[in-house]
Amino acid sequence: MASRGAIETSKLKQNLEEQLDRLMQQLQDLEECRDDLDADEYEETKKETLEQLSEFNDSLKKIMSGNMTLVDELSGMQLAIQAAISQAFKTPEVIRMFAKKQPGQLRTRLAEMDRDLIVGKLGRDVYTQQKVEILTALRKLGEKLTPDDETFLSTNAGAALSQFVRVSSDLGSGDKVFALASFEKASLFSSSWCLMAVCRGIVCQREG
Repeated sequence: MASRGAIETSKLKQNLEEQLDRLMQQLQDLEECRDDLDADEYEETKKETLEQLSEFNDSLKKIMSGNMTLVDELSGMQLAIQAAISQAFKTPEVIRMFAKKQPGQLRTRLAEMDRDLIVGKLGRDVYTQQKVEILTALRKLGEKLTPDDETFLSTNAGAALSQFVRVSSDLGSGDKVFALASFEKASLFSSSWCLMAVCRGIVCQREG
């Protein structure tokens, strides 16, 4: 039978993954309806989402501080969030798989992208950007890259990747964990609903 601590850790991880999923869905929705928004509206919404990611990252640091079990469980998530905040990664689905430590899914997506590039379903620029993200994620997750992939990564990695800083081990946990998570959960749901409303032509009235 699982210990109380293990159960709480599992629940916390699930809660945080759900919050990250909402933020990634918000970024994905934003990109999908970019043509329906004017430039200022797009940039403002994206800025707000990145600010929420930054707040989420700060909460994650407090949650992980001093708890090596949580560091092991959530380090991938924090790395992925930092990659998104720094704009080193821009593809929500890649960030999501990185955060959940899913190297198999990342490799599957890369194989699909290779096929799409060959048949002309994916542009070279988008392919290069997403492949760099996937290869970087795989490397951060401890996966071995082929010499060709290493060469591709070193050739195409942009300046933003230099901002992708490795997560510190000097991170603060305690009984405040679920309160922090619940606070983020409420704010993310509201913002995501507003974005979806904008995309559907609904006027979203913000409270306050």
